[in-house]
Amino acid sequence: MPHLLKNKDLILQVDLPEEGYTFSRFDWTGKISKVTYKNVDISGREKPDGRDQDLFGRGFYNEFGIDTALGFEETEKGDWFHKIGIGLLKKDSSEYMFHKMYQIRPAHFKSKGDSGKIVMTCTSEAVNGYSYVLEKEIRLEESGFSINYKLRNTGEKKISTQEYVHNFLAIDKNLIGPEYVLRFPFEIKPQKFGETVNSEGLVEIGSESVKFSDIPNEQFFFSNLSGDEKVMASWELIHLKSKVGIRETGSFDTQKINLWGWRHVISPELFVNININPGQSNEWSRNYEIFSIVG
Repeated sequence: MPHLLKNKDLILQVDLPEEGYTFSRFDWTGKISKVTYKNVDISGREKPDGRDQDLFGRGFYNEFGIDTALGFEETEKGDWFHKIGIGLLKKDSSEYMFHKMYQIRPAHFKSKGDSGKIVMTCTSEAVNGYSYVLEKEIRLEESGFSINYKLRNTGEKKISTQEYVHNFLAIDKNLIGPEYVLRFPFEIKPQKFGETVNSEGLVEIGSESVKFSDIPNEQFFFSNLSGDEKVMASWELIHLKSKVGIRETGSFDTQKINLWGWRHVISPELFVNININPGQSNEWSRNYEIFSIVG
């Protein structure tokens, strides 16, 4: 059964590690599958038809190592490598692909929570010199929620990876279009984007905001929105008709911000770099505020 965090305005549905989504991409600890604010849905789904929901993203799912999983390059074909927050995946080719289904040997998980928070712990096996303990606390706040991470390196090798939350957003189930405005607290630099996918030309990139001239039927994607400059890790999305907004702020600065979306969902992504020597730990947090727009 999902764990519910509730106050007078908010309901968060958190799926436990080995329930619901058990694919080999997103972190199993703290799968925030649905968020409701004053009876308004805030979260959406990766796929428009909602089928096979246990194989795809939804809500606020996070991922470690989208470009390459921990230890993948030095693992022989047929052996196992780490995917933080999931367990071990079996290497079956020379190239790591985040969207591919790998054979999984799950890590060990523990969960403990109440109506205001839930804490989940993922303890890995020791394989190829790597091991770790990931602790994640999801805490309900008065006007939002926070995700607090602690990753401890219990292995012999340095852990170097990235983490981000794939925020699947669809305010009040509205399609992405002119009523949405996405803002950033830094100058957006299209000339320095790593990749641009905007085949219909409906996504309008401003100096500090992203808008839409119409509802996009095709997927859109932009990488490296700040042009590789270190900036404040934050974004704000509002829906003008629903008069509801949400913002995320990280405890870290970031050099990597991506944006993905489709006609039914939009996902700004703030990446944090993680480098942890053996015996050391790293802590970071993400704070989400959900609010009504006055006027």
